[in-house]
Amino acid sequence: MNFDFSDDQKLLKDQARKFLTEKCTTKTVRKVFEGSDGYDATLWKQIADMGWMGTAIPEEHGGLGLGYLELCVIAEELGRALAPVPFSSTVYLFAEAIMIAGSDEQKAKYLPKIAAGELIGCFARSEGPGAVTPKSTRAAFKGGTLTGKKLAVSDGMDADFAVVLARSSDEPGERGLQLCVVDLKGKGVARRAQDSIDPSRKHAEFTFNGAAAEALGKPGEGWSNTSQVLDRAAVMTAFEQVGGADACLVMAKDYAMQRYAFGRLIASYQAIKHKLADMYVNTELARSNAYYGAWALSTGARELPLAAAAARVSATQAFDYASKENTQTHGGIGFTWEMDCHLFYKRSRDLALNLGPQRTWKDKLVTELELSNAA
Repeated sequence: MNFDFSDDQKLLKDQARKFLTEKCTTKTVRKVFEGSDGYDATLWKQIADMGWMGTAIPEEHGGLGLGYLELCVIAEELGRALAPVPFSSTVYLFAEAIMIAGSDEQKAKYLPKIAAGELIGCFARSEGPGAVTPKSTRAAFKGGTLTGKKLAVSDGMDADFAVVLARSSDEPGERGLQLCVVDLKGKGVARRAQDSIDPSRKHAEFTFNGAAAEALGKPGEGWSNTSQVLDRAAVMTAFEQVGGADACLVMAKDYAMQRYAFGRLIASYQAIKHKLADMYVNTELARSNAYYGAWALSTGARELPLAAAAARVSATQAFDYASKENTQTHGGIGFTWEMDCHLFYKRSRDLALNLGPQRTWKDKLVTELELSNAA
């Protein structure tokens, strides 16, 4: 079984890296990080012109129809560049929810706009601290209207539409949940900016007060549809995290190769060598799991839940470790605002939380391994 990418996919990766190296510099990231804008509109338009938003969207809906492997390749380069754009919220979450649960009419309505970069979407699940569960979901979707509150929605201040997980009946647990789509510029919707760990990926709080909404999928399927969306998003996010971890390793190595202490390059010290070696091993382990996830996602394999959980856990740990050790390798200057180390650390913490806490994915990994062994 060959998990490597094809020559065409590798060429796409090289082109994406070249494009982002030129168009998404540290100055671009810091402009959003330190400013009031939620994303870099110029970069977003340029990415749309490249057609990246429509990578996995079928051609009949205005996309490129390439597939998930190509999307994973692009995701890695976006993560490496810390691109300050609502790509993951729109493409990994909103678009995937439409493709999984949407009717033909809904796909025709939303997907062409996503592919053209004319629509920013988001996915609203959380209503409080801790993991999202059927029991914790209290927002109500009944009679075509939505009432309730959602917190910490990534890119929520700039989104045009949101997919919302809500309770559509009095049935207990998962049976009472359904997804719905809400126009965030319509009546009955209030938005408030929330502080986020990574200011280049700003968050919002939504309050719905009888907002008009349309059903997405069937009643009672909201939780299963959400799980499918998160599995797909976990794989693509893992590639972003691998890209970020790899960038941290390169930063740390380059600094260690030019910084002298006590008359020697710090790269010659064993403690620094061990840091860099551990960063490399963790990143390559995460890359292997991400490749497994990409295979499962692109082939529709039944192993996708297992592969997604493995990719999610290993990539989160790799990016977290690499971002911290990159800062440590830089020493005292690494903790200053002027250095770029903290940009990667904050992005690593944001990505670690945006699909649910680590313990949830670790529990899922154990459960899927038990099911796999039982089979």
